[in-house]
Amino acid sequence: MLAGLAATGLSPVWAQKTPADKTQLDKAAAEKAAADKAAPAKPAPSTAATTATMPSPLTPIQVGELSAVPVPSIAAKAWITVDVTSGQIVSSANPDMKIEPASLTKIMTAYVAFTAIKEKRLSLEQQANVSQVAWKTRGSRMFIEPRKPVTVDELLKGVIIQSGNDASVALAEAVSGSESAFVAIMNEEARRMGMTNTVFVNTTGLPDPQHMTTVRDLAIIARRMINDHPEYFPYYAMREFTYNKIKQSNRNRLLWADPSVDGMKTGHTDAAGYCLVATAKRGDRRVITVLVGSDSMATRAEESLKLLNWTFQNFETVKLFDQTHAAVDARVWQGKVEETKLGVSEPLWVTVPRGKASEIKPIAKRPDPLFAPLTKGERVGTLTLMLDDKMLLTRPLEVLQSVERAGFVGRTVDTVKLWFRKKSD
Repeated sequence: MLAGLAATGLSPVWAQKTPADKTQLDKAAAEKAAADKAAPAKPAPSTAATTATMPSPLTPIQVGELSAVPVPSIAAKAWITVDVTSGQIVSSANPDMKIEPASLTKIMTAYVAFTAIKEKRLSLEQQANVSQVAWKTRGSRMFIEPRKPVTVDELLKGVIIQSGNDASVALAEAVSGSESAFVAIMNEEARRMGMTNTVFVNTTGLPDPQHMTTVRDLAIIARRMINDHPEYFPYYAMREFTYNKIKQSNRNRLLWADPSVDGMKTGHTDAAGYCLVATAKRGDRRVITVLVGSDSMATRAEESLKLLNWTFQNFETVKLFDQTHAAVDARVWQGKVEETKLGVSEPLWVTVPRGKASEIKPIAKRPDPLFAPLTKGERVGTLTLMLDDKMLLTRPLEVLQSVERAGFVGRTVDTVKLWFRKKSD
């Protein structure tokens, strides 16, 4: 399927040269061994070895730019569409524009709570206290009341389905004792995830001049929610929830409009406009869209569905490498074996325009010569996937099979081999 494996800054495995005359080689090795009283030291890293571990100066392209089918016009201030499996941005508009997250904030609120449950610091059946602060929180409500029983499970449904601000504060207090302490954890999580343009001030999304994010960062937390808490993700597909004898419907209209849509969260403030993080799974693929600043509930649903359809219909996601399928069979010098496999420790998926998978060009950048010892998982370069001379993504190139250093004789023989190879080059 692949167009071939190129090498940058090195000689490919099949092009590496060694002397053909084994007798001459052994004789030269013996003479050198007799002359050297000490074992030859492992050579210092060459310029190629040093540059091979440096990141590529190229920037990954948004794969939508390579599609023959242009992205549709989207009525929103900012938006992004992301393939969940590959993690690639397919297309976007104003992805780093600072915006109010409104109730999209509650994705992080729920994420932190789910993490507490997973770590057994909280349980779904646990009764939560409803403070006066939580009860009086303004905006959308679950209608919890002081001294009225409510469980963590009910609060999570109030946050996710009903978008209750009161439920968000009560849930934060159940986890951390206060909303401010919980918000500190939200910001720690955001930094850990790489949400570099996000600052949370509250758990609800109520307006605050410092409470800001971007659609790029919202896509990050949405993807993490799906991948890190799959057992709790079905909350986002629930269409309604009743508490305190008050039934409220999920505001995500796409749950009714498209059976493949199973989340995720709506938001609205006067400044933010109508916002929606949507996700759908069709076959084995899952896509996330984030859209902010539309003019109505209907528009945010229609435009999000337009993005989902365009992404599913015009792109595909394929797996290229994993631990069982190496990217490079590499010659190893001064090792107990002469070859090892280099690749990626986690499956490497890539999103491309439909019909373009066979045109992907993997480029391995690694030291040459490559010396033992090598440890499984050690990073020895980079693996970059190119299409139409554009970078799709890059990953560290790792050692998949450890190689121990050879003994004195083996190292000496390889030293001579390298000397002859250098002369013949």
